[in-house]
Amino acid sequence: MSFALHLSFPIFKSDSLPPKLTRVPFLCNSSSNSNQSYPSKQESQDDSQSQHHQVLLVERYMNGTAKRYILDDEFQLTTFLEDESKSNGFSSKELPWLPDLVKDFVLPAGYPGSVSDDYLEYMLFQFPTNVTGWICHTLVTSSLLKAVGLDYSSATTAAASAAAIRWVSKDGIGAVGRFFIGGRFGNLFDDDPKQWRMYADFIGSAGSIFDLCTPLYPAYFLPLASLGNLTKAVARGLKDPSFRVIQSHFAVSGNLGDVAAKSTPGLVNSYPVLASTWMTMRLLHLWLRYQSLSVLQFNTVNLKRARILVNMHVSSSTVLGCEECNKMENILSWEIFSVPRIVFGVSLSDMLDGDTSGLKVKKLLELYSKEKYILVLNQQPFKDFEVLVSFKDGATSLSMLRSVWQTYWLYKNQSRQENMFDQLQESLKELDHQFDMFLQQLRDVGWDIDSINLKVRKDVFIQDFSMY
Repeated sequence: MSFALHLSFPIFKSDSLPPKLTRVPFLCNSSSNSNQSYPSKQESQDDSQSQHHQVLLVERYMNGTAKRYILDDEFQLTTFLEDESKSNGFSSKELPWLPDLVKDFVLPAGYPGSVSDDYLEYMLFQFPTNVTGWICHTLVTSSLLKAVGLDYSSATTAAASAAAIRWVSKDGIGAVGRFFIGGRFGNLFDDDPKQWRMYADFIGSAGSIFDLCTPLYPAYFLPLASLGNLTKAVARGLKDPSFRVIQSHFAVSGNLGDVAAKSTPGLVNSYPVLASTWMTMRLLHLWLRYQSLSVLQFNTVNLKRARILVNMHVSSSTVLGCEECNKMENILSWEIFSVPRIVFGVSLSDMLDGDTSGLKVKKLLELYSKEKYILVLNQQPFKDFEVLVSFKDGATSLSMLRSVWQTYWLYKNQSRQENMFDQLQESLKELDHQFDMFLQQLRDVGWDIDSINLKVRKDVFIQDFSMY
């Protein structure tokens, strides 16, 4: 059995009066054999005119696909998935030939719109520059090994070559570690540099342990040194970008170069003494690192500080100053363990959890018509308090801060018996009533509201067509 459904429905563009009508066709196939029959164009138009289909919203994903949520004449929700990347066209800078997985790993989030026009050309030259520099380092390393007693005779040359290969292999593995950190975590350092700088020292300490073990197990020099260099390379990949953010925080007069230049510092023969001395110094180093990061007073709002500030405001209608809030910030905590739990960037399908009621979606869109996000309570049984947030096209850091404020109000005033829509409606009323006053209080105590550092997830966003 096979069938093909060809739908056509209007999408109204708000920038034209009267609304301009654009018909978008969709083709959904389900077949068990290769014999398929397709309706003619006239039959499709007649069928679409006999039924009323309303486009409630469109969810767009970073991979170029879009999911359309359509309300049929029986108020049931139907979804259609289409690939828009093939019809929209690409500029050469968007690299359409590069797989999305590789593109997301090696390029900054939001590329090409998030970087300057010369970024790609610079990086294409930077890669061979780094490779040639690494080759030079290899040659120098080999020369140094020969200079300490390995001359050019056949036996010692082989030994020098073997040692050089082992040393270079160790450094090569470290380079892979730095590349991994840059690709996987490159967009996280601006949000919480204190946390990542502290983690860098923890990981670097672990890497040093592998190096300390090489005199004990010289036969395993390559795996131990490689693991040590890999771990320390990961630490450097975390340390360098997070420290640059901290340096930028210090450079209030635009003197970043001067700040960076001035932010920088006997051998023991007995191995037990060496190891104990290292352990003592390392623990002292970690304690001092934590204390140094604890005194930093950022006047920008990231997610951790937003939680502290919003919690205080919802509870007592007051806000903390920069010094008090930064002292309360837990450098080592992870967002996934924060309470109340907020899941950002959720698709509408996950929000509905299998519910195909079009009226529910329509009611949510009406409720959040003035907001750039949609927030719902996770109503799964035996689930701790949790909210799901989906962002609309055009959402900003301020939109995300509004969703955090609404979350804390719901958390403080939660009721399992009350209807979810009633709770959401009441929370939005309080948000409209108090949020502007909250922002003004933040300005009054010295917070930089123009630099709210809350990153809106761009992997999925929705476009609301319900009001058209």
